[in-house]
Amino acid sequence: MRPNELINRRTVFQTAVVLVFIILLAQLFYLQVLRNDYKKYADSNAFLNRTIYPSRGMIYDRTGKLLVYNRPAYDIIIIMNEIEPFDTLDFCNTIHITKQQFINRIIEIKDRRKNPGYSSYTQQILYTQVSAEEYGILQEKLYKFPGFYVQSRTIREYGDSIGAHFLGDIGEVNKRDIENDNYYVSGDYSGRSGIEKSYEEVLRGEKGVEIMLRDAHGRLKGRYENGIHDKEARAGKNLHLSIDSELQRYGELLMKNKTGSIVAIDPETGGILCLVSSPTYNPNLLIGRLRGKNHVELSKDPKKPLFNRALMAQYPPGSTFKPAQSLVFLQEGAITPSTSFYCWGKGGHPACHAHASPISLIPALATSCNVFPYFALRIVFGNKTKYPTIQDAMDSWRDYMVSMGFGYTLGVDLPGEKRGLIPNSRFYDKIYGTNGWKYNTIYSISIGQGEVNLTPIQIANLAAQISNRGWYYPPHIVKEVEQGQLDSIYTHKRHTLIDSKYYDAIIQGMHGAVNEGTCRGAQIDSINVCGKTGTAQNRGEDHSIFMGFAPMEKARIAISVYVENGGFGARWAVPIGGLMMEKYLKGKIPENRKWVEDKMINGTVKVYGL
Repeated sequence: MRPNELINRRTVFQTAVVLVFIILLAQLFYLQVLRNDYKKYADSNAFLNRTIYPSRGMIYDRTGKLLVYNRPAYDIIIIMNEIEPFDTLDFCNTIHITKQQFINRIIEIKDRRKNPGYSSYTQQILYTQVSAEEYGILQEKLYKFPGFYVQSRTIREYGDSIGAHFLGDIGEVNKRDIENDNYYVSGDYSGRSGIEKSYEEVLRGEKGVEIMLRDAHGRLKGRYENGIHDKEARAGKNLHLSIDSELQRYGELLMKNKTGSIVAIDPETGGILCLVSSPTYNPNLLIGRLRGKNHVELSKDPKKPLFNRALMAQYPPGSTFKPAQSLVFLQEGAITPSTSFYCWGKGGHPACHAHASPISLIPALATSCNVFPYFALRIVFGNKTKYPTIQDAMDSWRDYMVSMGFGYTLGVDLPGEKRGLIPNSRFYDKIYGTNGWKYNTIYSISIGQGEVNLTPIQIANLAAQISNRGWYYPPHIVKEVEQGQLDSIYTHKRHTLIDSKYYDAIIQGMHGAVNEGTCRGAQIDSINVCGKTGTAQNRGEDHSIFMGFAPMEKARIAISVYVENGGFGARWAVPIGGLMMEKYLKGKIPENRKWVEDKMINGTVKVYGL
């Protein structure tokens, strides 16, 4: 053999050996690094990582009463690769499921579209929230079911039947939750509504892990290296609310068999004292393994008990909007407190109530005159020196309203808040064309009708800012986070575009409404109350509305009440608002007012279309 041929053969052989070696290295790299299944399989032979779920933070009201706490529950975990033949029927009977339900669940677990992280070597959640009773029976039989394990966790328990809309609920995470936050894995739970959702990261805590060592037969031999690699779970932080649970309970009682809301705020802090949405439901319906079934039933109810009307309903504010309008009139110099308009009072004008005429601002507010704001807003829009076009006037008016918390969300620390509607010039230009509208086209906004829509919490916030003479803290429901701070937006005052000096006249008018005007049903003995009725037109019977605060000198409570299809404001909303303020300020309702209380509790208001 020639030397050159020998060298070539040796080179080919060496090259082949190197290529085989590279291929083997690449395969090992793929199996051990790129492909998780191999690593998981190797690890699972020696270790079992048990997730230690933290205790979720508890929730208290403003007095320290426990509203939401935890109770023990258990998840059944399986590792498919470790399952050996077992008595399926015995297992199913133990945890009270059918054999078909078990089969369907196994199919779901293996479906990589529904369970993208599936591996036969890793832990998969078979069933969640098994009761302590079921767990006790299963524990005695667990040796019969190789590949089956149990991990403990906690589930929510509500100490009462109140506050469902602001407390919220927790439910199983979905694919999007898992993709957006690597904290979660399939089978985990997170807040789905209310405080549980908006404060999820505060409440959930941090998971721990316990690494267990196996022997060659897969049997658990204890903690790996005496637990030095374990990680302790850290409990979630507790929340203390501004909610007065007794006031909340009373409000839900008063709104029984009615549709609408009650929102009460502490004007000094912006803390929400109660947030009633009616109809409501018992929050305990949405815990445990019946959550899904109950949620479907509630969502199909035509009365929409899951809908949080206090934050999400957008209504015409009616005459409760007149104090806000009057502040703009004063700020713009269109009127003074002594300016009077002829109104064809004593019922002579079809758009107005019975009262003396001509009438000035304070009695106009007290009697809820409709003509006064119509003429005053026309003066504002007709000021051609300041506003050359109606578009300029409209946008200036809107800026005032936005500064009072209308037209945008207030930033309440609960999910789902709506913004309402305060129209601007572009809104009307789009409908009528640039030159197609004038003041007489839109004058209904002067009395809180037409295109104006507010949420009940915005109306309550209006009462709070009037009592404060021009400032407010954004309403919020969490008073204190354990070992934490509130978001800074809840600790900085927001000021309106109205000078504080103009608020006294508005407050006098609202005080007059309670003493001798349309809000007499809100009077409280020895306390000066300020209020404003509203009667908003809509399909069917008008909506009954009240907005007010007390005491007049330094308010401790500001409130809005909205009763759908309740008729005049004085019929339902005013007495309910008066009772709520009296309950909060005095702690009880006096005997001479019990008849009013009984009438409100036992009364039923039918809603249009239901």
